[in-house]
Parts: sequence; C-alpha cells; structure tokens
Amino acid sequence: MIRSISIRCIRVVTLLIGLSMLTFSLVQLSPIDPVNAYIGGDSSASPEQIEKFKAYWGVDQSPVEKYFSWAGALLQGNFGTSLLYRSPVIDIIQSRFLTSLALMGTAWVLSGVIGYALGSMAAMNRGKMIDRAIKWYSYTLVSTPIFWMGLILMIVFAVWLHWFPVGLAVPAGVMESEVRFIDRLHHFVLPAVTLSILGVANVAMHTREKMIDILNSEYVVFARARGESGWQIFKNHGFRNSILPAISLQFAYFGELFGGSMLAEQVFAYPGLGSTLTTAGLKGDLPLMVGIILISSLFVFAGNLIADVLNNVIDPRTKEAR
Repeated sequence: MIRSISIRCIRVVTLLIGLSMLTFSLVQLSPIDPVNAYIGGDSSASPEQIEKFKAYWGVDQSPVEKYFSWAGALLQGNFGTSLLYRSPVIDIIQSRFLTSLALMGTAWVLSGVIGYALGSMAAMNRGKMIDRAIKWYSYTLVSTPIFWMGLILMIVFAVWLHWFPVGLAVPAGVMESEVRFIDRLHHFVLPAVTLSILGVANVAMHTREKMIDILNSEYVVFARARGESGWQIFKNHGFRNSILPAISLQFAYFGELFGGSMLAEQVFAYPGLGSTLTTAGLKGDLPLMVGIILISSLFVFAGNLIADVLNNVIDPRTKEAR
C-alpha cells in the first residue's frame, strides 16, 4: 500500500510539472493580450501607461524566462501575484476554494446519499415500475448538460416563482459584515441543487448493479429461504456489501465534480474557483490560472487516491492485478 501511494505521489509531481508547462504554452499561443484584456475599452490609457503595465507584468519576457521565474518562486512557496486582483495568488485561491469546497462538498454528500438510496430502491424492486422510473431518471441525468440544468432551475425557481435569487453568493449592494447566514444559504441552494442532481445518476446505477449481484448471491438466497424480509436482507447483507463501493465511486467522482462546479458557478455567477479560473483565462492572468489548475489537480488526485485505497481495502484482488 505504501509503495503504491509513493508511486502515485511521484506521478502527480510529474503531472503537475507537465500541466504547468502545457498551461504556459497554451497561454503564450493564445491571441489574448493580458494588458489589453485588463484595460478593456478604456481609451484613456496612454502609450506610456501601457508600456508600464507590460513592464510590471513581464509581458516582454520570453516564455522560458516567465516559466522558470514562476517555477523558482513556486519552489519557495510563492504562487505569485494575480495580475487582475493585485493580490497573492494563494490568498485568492484560499478564499475562493472555501466557497467552492462548500458547494462541492454539499453536492458530493447529497448526490451520494440520494444516488445510493435510489440505486438500492431500484435493485430491491427490480423490474417494477419504480425500478424503470429510477433508470429513466438516471439515464436522463447522464445526458443532461449541467449548464442547461442550471438555467432551467434558474428560470423556474428564480424567474418564475421568485423563490431564490438569480445568482451571486450574497445579496447585491449589501456590505460583507451585514450579510446574514440565511442570505448566504438562500443564494447557495440553486447552485448546490444543480450540482447535486446531476451527480446522482452514476452512484444510483452503480449501486443498483452491485445490489442486484448481492441479491443474486447464494447467501442471500439462503437468507430468503430462512424467511428474512426484504428490509432484513438489505440491512444484514445488502448495505454493508454495497456502501463501500459506492463511497469509493464517489471519491473517484472528484474530477467531474470540479468540472461541474465550474459550469454551475458560471451560470449562477457564484464566486468560487471555477468562475475565477474562467475570468483568469479570459483576462490572461497567468499566475492565477496556473495556480488554480495546480490546486484543482491536487484536489482531483486526492479523490482518486482515496478511491484506489478504498478499492484495495474492499477487494484485495485489485492490488494483485497491478
């Protein structure tokens, strides 16, 4: 186990180096000029001011110089300074990551619990109407783009019914010190529900198949012959044999969860890492963009590592297969 984790840690280091190089290369090939993107349509900026911007941001440096300058600072624990926000990148990531983590954590728990419940219910009622309804629901969710689902929920619950605000994380025009918890929760509901709904399908269908295998096993057939009811079979055999694989699948879902969070944050103008990454990419803020990409890669790696460890604990044969 320790050897496997060590090998994966070495791999993630090489992955982060490759990602940083690839991101730097793509930004250099991009037609976006960070200075012009920052200034926008402000024609009041003089040529001298624009030259000062370029000198301050190091636009005239070669890509190799930029990369090694950034990498050297990163080795010292410095992610650099955001060109847009004029703040240390690590401070921006910390504040936005907590916002995204709350959104993704809520969606992760809700989608896992609801998906497991629906999958178990479908398996216990295999072939019945409820099973067909859950399968239809799951297949529909798999083919639904998250931004489309977010727009539908926004139109119905924010525009038509006026139950929730259209976007943002706090009410507009209200000072931070005056924002109440209930206000934050009010703005939080629609993005969290959007991200949760679409994460249900994978867990539901995986749990259904796993539970069907358990119900067809010899020890469950013997339990039925002893007169155990459906609830007793689920409690004594189904739950403990299916819950760990479902949790393992949820940890492997981290990558899709982060990608879905980016889209949900864009739809609802929610100030998390996803919307910040999009802004950094459109404005050419290279230090901030690379910092978010590296942190998000570590986040996805942590989920996959936990999923692999759980798989080895659940089924030692996966370890032998490697």
